[in-house]
Amino acid sequence: QVQLVESGGGFVQPGGSLRLSCAASGRIFSINRMGWYRQAPGKERELVAHITSGDLTKYTDSVKERFTISRDNAKNAMVLQMNSLKPEDTAIYYCHANMDFREGNINYIGSERWGKGTLVTVSS
Repeated sequence: QVQLVESGGGFVQPGGSLRLSCAASGRIFSINRMGWYRQAPGKERELVAHITSGDLTKYTDSVKERFTISRDNAKNAMVLQMNSLKPEDTAIYYCHANMDFREGNINYIGSERWGKGTLVTVSS
């Protein structure tokens, strides 16, 4: 079964840094796009950043110049480096991927999967 597993969340003071990782496992043919979303208490889930198979990136305005997304295609993995963290970055961060993969006897094309989420808390 195809899974996304996140790691790297935690507690950090304002101005600090954290590095989130996400690894995809299973019978994956290709990963078209990987990204991070976040959901703060009382708010809707929002896109933080994503990266395509061609390494094109997109960031939400509030994290530009502070966060960097990258991927290792050989390992089906992705990293989000978060610098200059602010209290408003506090949220559960979810890994997301649009992939082509096989589960059982079925091929899935352009199908999406989510990780379970990792908590990032920025506070003094």
